[in-house]
Amino acid sequence: MSRIGKHPVNIPEKVEVTIKGDLVTVKGAKGTLTHKLNSNVVATVEGKTIVVKPKDESTTARAQWGTARTLVNNMVTGVSAGFVKSLEFTGVGYKAAVTGNVLNLSLGYSHAIDFPLPAGITAKVTKNQIDIEGSNKELVGQVAAKVRSFREPEPYKGKGVKYTTETIIRKAGKAGGKGK
Repeated sequence: MSRIGKHPVNIPEKVEVTIKGDLVTVKGAKGTLTHKLNSNVVATVEGKTIVVKPKDESTTARAQWGTARTLVNNMVTGVSAGFVKSLEFTGVGYKAAVTGNVLNLSLGYSHAIDFPLPAGITAKVTKNQIDIEGSNKELVGQVAAKVRSFREPEPYKGKGVKYTTETIIRKAGKAGGKGK
């Protein structure tokens, strides 16, 4: 039995939830999100909460129960508070700037990288940190992973783009002696 699926999702003030069949729509201060639930799960609004239940007792329905509840919870959290992923870049001459809807990166290549941000995603740059914000948790994570992939951190000098919560395990350089 799903431990996560049993808990109802609380609906905060100024958030509207509409459910039509399998389609869940959540509107709030940060935007509107829509998701089509798995056909083995049913969601209903009961007062100030959303309750997600499996349609039957099959293993596939029970497997999708907790996932569906978490997706609905992420939608409610996204439109009310939003999500942020922070990236940190380290390296001589590495720079980042936001111009309109484009993230400009100079990461030690012979050319600058201009990354257009998708709709619903904003970025802020302070010194050597990039904050990627949005209401869709999946999209925020995808954009952060794409920006990180432009120059992944390397283990010798620690140069590159990494998550602020990530720890890079450093390696020692050459041993410093000729083959003995």
